[in-house]
Amino acid sequence: AALLPGAVSPGFFGPLHPGGSSVTTPSAHSPVHGFGLGASPTSSPLHAPLSSFQPRPSFSTQSSGDSVGSGRRPSFSPQGSGDSLGSGQRRASAPTPAGSPHRGSHDAELLELFRRIDSDGNGSISKLELIDAVHRDKRVAALILPGVDSSSLMSDEKSFDAVDAMFDAIAGGKQRIRYSDIVAHFDKSSSLQFTGASDIRTVYDLIDADRNGSISKLEFVAAVMRHSTVANLVMPGVDHRHVLHDEETFDIVNSLFEEIACGKQRIYITDFEQHFRQAAAAEHPSAPPKVDRLRTRVFIIGPGFGQQLNPRQGALIQQAGFQVHWCHTVPNPEQPNFVAQPYLEHLRNELEAFQPDIVAAASKGGVYVVGLWQTGYWRGPTLLLNAHPACHRLPPGVPVVVAHGSNDEVYGRDRADLERLIASGDENRCFLYHTADSGFLRSGQRTRVGDKHNMESLLSHDCLPNLLDSTLSPEGPEMHMIRTWRDRLGTDRQRAEDWLGYSPDRLRRRWSSRGQRGMEEQKLFEVPRASQEFRHIAEIFHSVTAEPPAYLLSPQATWDRTRILRVERVENGLQYEGSAKAYYASLRRSLDDQGLGLAPGVHTRWGFHGADDYAIESIISNPVAGFQPLASGSRNASLWGSGTYFARDPKYVADGGFCGQPAADGSRKMLMCLLMTGMPCLGDPQHKGVLPFRSKPHRYHSSVDSLSSPEIFIVQHPGAAVPAYLITFA
Repeated sequence: AALLPGAVSPGFFGPLHPGGSSVTTPSAHSPVHGFGLGASPTSSPLHAPLSSFQPRPSFSTQSSGDSVGSGRRPSFSPQGSGDSLGSGQRRASAPTPAGSPHRGSHDAELLELFRRIDSDGNGSISKLELIDAVHRDKRVAALILPGVDSSSLMSDEKSFDAVDAMFDAIAGGKQRIRYSDIVAHFDKSSSLQFTGASDIRTVYDLIDADRNGSISKLEFVAAVMRHSTVANLVMPGVDHRHVLHDEETFDIVNSLFEEIACGKQRIYITDFEQHFRQAAAAEHPSAPPKVDRLRTRVFIIGPGFGQQLNPRQGALIQQAGFQVHWCHTVPNPEQPNFVAQPYLEHLRNELEAFQPDIVAAASKGGVYVVGLWQTGYWRGPTLLLNAHPACHRLPPGVPVVVAHGSNDEVYGRDRADLERLIASGDENRCFLYHTADSGFLRSGQRTRVGDKHNMESLLSHDCLPNLLDSTLSPEGPEMHMIRTWRDRLGTDRQRAEDWLGYSPDRLRRRWSSRGQRGMEEQKLFEVPRASQEFRHIAEIFHSVTAEPPAYLLSPQATWDRTRILRVERVENGLQYEGSAKAYYASLRRSLDDQGLGLAPGVHTRWGFHGADDYAIESIISNPVAGFQPLASGSRNASLWGSGTYFARDPKYVADGGFCGQPAADGSRKMLMCLLMTGMPCLGDPQHKGVLPFRSKPHRYHSSVDSLSSPEIFIVQHPGAAVPAYLITFA
């Protein structure tokens, strides 16, 4: 205590949990004020200040714990009763963290675990809270560190170190743990699969020869030599018997130890689990949370949605299977001297009668949405087509998706203004679906054009129903929309990509170079035509997308006659170690810090790149980085900003003339690359290598040509693309 002057030492590990806490928390009955929606009373059609609106009942989608669209409607209860979480408030004793998934008993258990540890109810967990919870709560101890005697936590160094290491493993380098970190940690734990051992502890115990609870470098090297089970797990495909007789093999084992130990002198069980959990998760795409459209209720505010002038929008929602209620009983809010306030009570009554999962509005109907937010009549998921001028700020605790085109002739709002609007909402719960013009080709034409007020892009690629799904998604709307891009691929391509994998480490396991090191002068190794590897590459190369592509430069029948003559695997160890591996690790940290977690097949993907023979040779053999984004573009045209351009489809690369001049036999070449795209944003011709902020200090990791069905991916970092295969075709 003397080392901490001013601290009250008896309470250091005292009762932090509800019931024994002296921490003052905001009252759950406190009204929400001052988030500044709408314009001033003189400029807004609401014509009433916020102070005139009394707190009213609100819907909540956060309190039931059921899956989205389960048939149970959000609860409807008066604000101030302490029974509703839809008002933007959280109970001090049991907060619901932003973005909490509701996926059945597994997530209910994780949410209960989080609440038991989060003693001050602020939505995040400090290291002190975790240590205290493990010390006092046997249920928490059993889930966090099974097999550790929590009663001796404050007297046994090994137990204390184990809890300390577990916090670091879950937090991923951050100072506090959020609910999404807990979910990611335990979801990945449940996906662990190992060859030769069903239990990670069994493998760990094989290495821990002296049974002291930690692994030294000597024990690690000896176990790799002695046990094939250990060797097959930590370095599959490498001859483990000659670790002490072959410098390259020893270097692999040595670097792996340092990677698992994270700079420490010894490996603990939490380090071991964390490393191989991440490796397993990087190889298996996780299934996205599904929204049951047949049981999901959509409340559409009629004015502005265009049921008569633009009937395809409403028809698309109904054809997708949603239960739809059209509200046509409120007037057009663009009438001269119109006041919206008297009609908000009517909307509230219709909402209460229908009990929707989501509210959707478009154009002038947006003024009603702003009014519902201001009064607290609706605080549930909301889809807003065309950002109404009255909407300047999003309410706290509300999932919101805004769709807006750059050529909107009615509500002209620039991209920066729209991005500020989205940034005013909760992190990972709000999303801007934006369409914009590309830059110009040399011919003076554009490759894509942004939407006008009637957003045509919503009618393709299941976009409008996907936006409704994304608003309801427990993992957040932006993450959900990016997941839907995978649905645009053919099922055969999805299976083939899953087999190849989505991480640099997975690619390296197939290398044929000595020790799988890629340090030889030879960088290209032919893939046998009869191998599974060749077959899956061919499936990706010839796969047909779910819908016709935006860039159709030649008939599909012409492409169907294309033959693969040869596939060569690129094995460049210096590029892998110095560029790809380092960028993959930094991308993972960035996503973890934003509460997302790296999802294979979502944040990493396969794409194609064409170049002439000289450029391909440079990309393959460069010892530092294959691609140079700042010196790249789309045939010297910056259509979506500076960077290295990759196509989703090989047909576009071939048809666009990106592969250089054909050889004498008519053959051409292109690269098939693993892309680490992270969280992409819509590209912009004005992007000069620095992308907008997504969540400060983190910027977007890449850019695309479309947010509904991208066919072009642009990366701005040399390590974000791995040249994996060279395909020769004719």
